[in-house]
Amino acid sequence: MTRRQLLRSAALAPALLEAQNRPNVLMLAVDDWNDWIGALGGHPQVRTPNVDRLAAMGMLFTNAHTAAPLCNPSRAAVMTGRRPSTSGVYDNDQPWRIPMPDAVTLPQHFRANGYRAMGAGKLFHHGRGYNDPRSWDEYFHWNPQARANGMTDGYSFPPDPEPPRPVTPMPSVSWRNFDWAPVDAREQDMPDYKVASWAIERLKQNHGKPFFLAAGMFRPHIPWFVPKKYFDMYPLEEIIVPVVKDDDLADLPEAARKMALNEHSRHDLMVSTGNWKRAVQAYLACISFSDAMLGRILDAFESSPVRHNTIVALWSDHGYHLGEKWHWHKQALWYRATHVPLVVAAPGVTRAGSRCPAPVDLINVYPTLADLAGLPAPQGVDGASLRPLLKDPAAAWDRPAISTFLRGNHAVYSGDWHYIRYADGSEELYDRARDPNEWVNLAANPKFEGEKSRLARLVPKDAPDSPRANSHTFDPAAVKWTAKR
Repeated sequence: MTRRQLLRSAALAPALLEAQNRPNVLMLAVDDWNDWIGALGGHPQVRTPNVDRLAAMGMLFTNAHTAAPLCNPSRAAVMTGRRPSTSGVYDNDQPWRIPMPDAVTLPQHFRANGYRAMGAGKLFHHGRGYNDPRSWDEYFHWNPQARANGMTDGYSFPPDPEPPRPVTPMPSVSWRNFDWAPVDAREQDMPDYKVASWAIERLKQNHGKPFFLAAGMFRPHIPWFVPKKYFDMYPLEEIIVPVVKDDDLADLPEAARKMALNEHSRHDLMVSTGNWKRAVQAYLACISFSDAMLGRILDAFESSPVRHNTIVALWSDHGYHLGEKWHWHKQALWYRATHVPLVVAAPGVTRAGSRCPAPVDLINVYPTLADLAGLPAPQGVDGASLRPLLKDPAAAWDRPAISTFLRGNHAVYSGDWHYIRYADGSEELYDRARDPNEWVNLAANPKFEGEKSRLARLVPKDAPDSPRANSHTFDPAAVKWTAKR
């Protein structure tokens, strides 16, 4: 070894030693999973023993919200720490790297600080050009074709074999948005099982450095295809459907009614065709399937030697309506679409079984994990570390939770209040302490003008839209091959 190499090695030794002593990170993401988990009490019948087990290991944020109730802008926000109103990424057809070419992502930040970053499943939005080669040392695609295509593919469709559908067709409704069936397949054949198996194997390995390991479950995203035994957990005749108020849209502005009654979200057809209970059954079945896959990872984690030196975080990209507000799916700014599970278990910081009621949003995940791991604070992010709340759920927290759906439409959660302002200036205001179902819009009541004005000042200013996927500026191959590792 030359003198120069010896000096360089000596200079690097303290940094390498510091990195090796840092905690590992296990990040678990789920898709389209609202607050229907046992620990949150979102549905009286749901069975989620494994997510409940994780909540019992650390802190459950009971008032956590997505940064955007749509897959791509939500995941881009989590992974870059920038809100849609900062990045301009508001929709699913906007490859996020184009407006943020120099953004350092969450796993990329860990890589730059001595971690091995590994990912599998749906973490960034699925599809060509959304996954990010700069972010990973290793990435697993369950689909062989996607593995061959490399980073030009994301999660990769189709996610499952195509079974016959027993659902009654609903005219004028996008079939894919109401697509479910039990499948005659082994769990081992399901993509999420393969992703979980890959994560389990990585937990068993010695990586020679701390790791950032992320696994993204696709369920309960549509289509709701899971093995029949999960449907059998919820007998159809016993299904409890959400409570829906007949005239719930009467006091809403036109922008809100259009959001509720879009062509892909016809609750009236779901009811009139006799499919409401069937859809709720299928969604519950997919939740329990996803919970079982997460349980396999948690079993491996709890039996691994890294258990006592690993931070575990779980989040869902957004919530999901199943008839509330006469709406289906996400793509709305009401509580059911924005409220998500968020659990963090950090050795030496969180207390087992703790719960925090403060309104927080997923923009805080990135700075929180960096802080807990002892990394430098990430630059250019909109969120803040949740460490004060993780140590003390009653600690002061003056930040609101903000959720954005498309340009100009924002929701603000602060204290017990939920405020929505649409791009046309129309508004909604709910006192969730007295009206948890959000049935009474108080925005026009002069008694609450002061509260409404206070919340309106918290609405972020909008950035311009970023380029769309069909723009001539988008080239998935360029995103792949020009990326710096």
